[in-house]
Amino acid sequence: MPLIPGYEYGPLADGHAYLDDPLFWPVHLGSCLRGEAAEEAAFGADWDAAMELYRTLSADHEWPVFSVPLRSDHILYVVYRNLDGEWGVDYLVHHPSWPSAETLAVDDGHFMGPGMAWHELAGVAGQSVSTGVTDADARLLLLFPTLGDAGLPDDAASRLTAALDALTTIEEPAEVARMLLEHQGQWGPAHWRRRDGVSINDGGHSYRNPGNPFALPEGRLREIGAALDGEGPAPGGAGDTGTA
Repeated sequence: MPLIPGYEYGPLADGHAYLDDPLFWPVHLGSCLRGEAAEEAAFGADWDAAMELYRTLSADHEWPVFSVPLRSDHILYVVYRNLDGEWGVDYLVHHPSWPSAETLAVDDGHFMGPGMAWHELAGVAGQSVSTGVTDADARLLLLFPTLGDAGLPDDAASRLTAALDALTTIEEPAEVARMLLEHQGQWGPAHWRRRDGVSINDGGHSYRNPGNPFALPEGRLREIGAALDGEGPAPGGAGDTGTA
């Protein structure tokens, strides 16, 4: 498993084989499934098997990693951070010209996000690549926990339903899709807008809200937004960090 620059916290391992297991998806989306009704709809009779898979995914001796390349040469990494007492899933973005990866969102008890608007999530899913996670439905579901968007388009539910239907054994994918979109990530829906050509949001826990003291620098925000939109490196070069 290749190292992620700047991310040297544990035993990273290629996790792509898990993507062929229909149970992986409801487990991965678990933090977005609020309440017993949502969990029952997603797991059904497979609850025990799903919990066994969860224990495997969260074992501290191996941290599954999934890579989602973009046309801009950026790579999104999904890392199961299996630190004792600090388990979570980190969503990172890196470009070969950067000294280290940046954090886009964190799905754990001290969550940080959202990391993407719906149009970015759907666009990234549809970017055609030849390495890493290549399937559009898998890309959509893998990155779904980064979502926080109060302005969902009318086709969001049908797109998510189609992905769940294709990759899982969930009996009522439309109902599960509705529940997922109702709450989205742990941070809930955020409002997105463009400021000086840069996509930003108003989320109080988001690295893409310039109003937060921990927000990514302006240059990074611009470049990441362009990459998620399917564009090349932003003017100023991939290494331009800008100012917050």
